[in-house]
Amino acid sequence: MTLSDNYDIRDLDQLELLARQVVEGFIIGLHKSPFHGFSVEFAEHRLYNQGEDTRNIDWKVYARTDRLFTKRFEEETNLRCQIVIDTSSSMYFPEAEGKDRGNYLNKLRFSALGAAALMNLLQKQRDAFGLSLFDESVKTHTRCKSSTSHYRLMLTHLEEAINNPVRNRATSAAEAIHQIADSIHKRSMVMIFSDMFDQSSDTEQLFSALQHLKHNKHEVVLFHVVDKAQEMDFDFENRPYLFVDMETGEEVRLQSNQVKDYYISQMKQFKEDLKLKCLQYHIDFVEADINEGFKTILQGYLVKRGKMRV
Repeated sequence: MTLSDNYDIRDLDQLELLARQVVEGFIIGLHKSPFHGFSVEFAEHRLYNQGEDTRNIDWKVYARTDRLFTKRFEEETNLRCQIVIDTSSSMYFPEAEGKDRGNYLNKLRFSALGAAALMNLLQKQRDAFGLSLFDESVKTHTRCKSSTSHYRLMLTHLEEAINNPVRNRATSAAEAIHQIADSIHKRSMVMIFSDMFDQSSDTEQLFSALQHLKHNKHEVVLFHVVDKAQEMDFDFENRPYLFVDMETGEEVRLQSNQVKDYYISQMKQFKEDLKLKCLQYHIDFVEADINEGFKTILQGYLVKRGKMRV
């Protein structure tokens, strides 16, 4: 699902509705995917593993599905998931033009809707979730809860971020991730939405922050949120452009083909370094192209959640 059908996330009720639609469409799609073992009932059941006690097998579900599930009790669903979103100025790329402001996707809107969908899915599973928003520092940080009122409060925070774009607000992802690593419950799932364009020129600081999360025993998924066509492939016509750094305000006027090859090679190297470090630290790296919908977001969550149950 995308927002190409003129969906508008200008108010809280609409964000909640869209999140529910994303999740419902995804669950329907599970029946045709490698995640068939997950179903709309997975909040209360899990697949039976050979050798387990058979007393908790739900035979009614077996009769309907011809698959063995065991009943999963309340205490088995106490997963804590901290959703972390970069709200620096670069996340508001691409910017809306004129009257289309309410009906487009930038990286922040994509991240907010992806986060809202994850919260909806977590709530279905009776799991607890919290939200952290950062730019140069952590601006919002909530503890994990699973109540409906908490979910509505998290949507309010997301709505405020969506509706208040600010220019010249830099990123200090390394510092923020260090703060978050120290403040969340041990053995949590941490899902980060960021383009990882840190103001620091020392990428080792950024990698050190990611390592800090793993050192604290958290399971981490990094959604590298990009507009792939423009930010990675530099898909611009060969004509003069004025490029403006949204975080510093610095301007560069040039013909796009003058820098295209160099730009692409630098971005490719940056992404490969990031992927390599994530692999080294056992962090799931997911490239989340804002033009490709939310399937990768929800699948990334299910894969990581499955690993945490092992």
